[in-house]
Amino acid sequence: MLLANRVNAGAARRVSGRTAAPMAVRAGRRALVCEARKVALLGAAGGIGQPLALLLKMNKFVTELALYDIANVVGVAADLSHCNTPVKVAGYTGPEELGACLKGADLIVIPAGVPRKPGMTRDDLFNTNAGIVKALVEAVAKYAPNAVLEIITNPVNSTVPIAAETLKAAGVYDPKRLIGVTSLDIVRANTFVSEAKGLDMKDVDVPVIGGHAGSTILPLLSQTTPPVTFTEAEKKAMTDKIANAGTVVVEAKAGKGSATLSMAYAAARMAESTLLGLNGEPNIYECAFVQSDVVADCPYFATKVLLGPNGVSKVMGLGELDAFEQAALAAMLPQLKGEIQKGIDFVKNPPKPAAPAS
Repeated sequence: MLLANRVNAGAARRVSGRTAAPMAVRAGRRALVCEARKVALLGAAGGIGQPLALLLKMNKFVTELALYDIANVVGVAADLSHCNTPVKVAGYTGPEELGACLKGADLIVIPAGVPRKPGMTRDDLFNTNAGIVKALVEAVAKYAPNAVLEIITNPVNSTVPIAAETLKAAGVYDPKRLIGVTSLDIVRANTFVSEAKGLDMKDVDVPVIGGHAGSTILPLLSQTTPPVTFTEAEKKAMTDKIANAGTVVVEAKAGKGSATLSMAYAAARMAESTLLGLNGEPNIYECAFVQSDVVADCPYFATKVLLGPNGVSKVMGLGELDAFEQAALAAMLPQLKGEIQKGIDFVKNPPKPAAPAS
């Protein structure tokens, strides 16, 4: 299974005197001597976790798949173990088994948490999911501090800073090894643009910058590969469609879940790209929400990143934005900065426990 885009290093675009991230094309990869890789999936019994576990079981770069959840994960592991791929699968239940799940992991993926329901924003999930992420990352800091850590749990704009502050408090923070997964925005953008323009999906690459919530999701349609054109009205409509696609799924499922299958697919793509980078494959680019100085006074931001043997090897710039994108970026920043600060404050100034009922 090769979900990730291969990057053609010879197809770099020149943008404002700088070389932008090379265009991505779907193609086979060169043969790699794959090291044994243990992947730990935290939240493996959930709506995202189960299909993601299946996709990881199919990935030839994974040697061992450790599945963790607070309940029902042993059955998921037993079910997956019957699939005839060489990946070894084990299930771990509850905090007392979390350390064993994490030990020796090269890559840890966290989709754990509660999903969105109709009428909820990603920020509505904060109170529950913030605590879940913090507790899991504390265990990561203790048992697998050198692993690459990928955060799926929403709101990503806040949970990534929570993870960073938690790792800092434990003295093991490495910004190269902490990645907020925004791949679903890119998957959606590539799909919607290719459909609108009649292009082959394997050829389309739309960078998406900013964050991973509502108006902080900004597709750079002007930097699409291959180049496409939109009227101003079409550009706004396409941007809104990409940014609000998650809400469409939540409403369509009518209280029965959120974007679990497409998120699992996108997360599997990101995991595969990360594993390729760890294994030494050159020119692996993905968009991700990481520590960044690309935008002033915004300590975390999603742009294209180059993945390598230690996680994020390089954070790419914005390239040349058109007027619509410049305005959208300026408009999003207050929201994005506020959501980042909310995550930082959750760790540095934790909320006081509720007073017991009298």
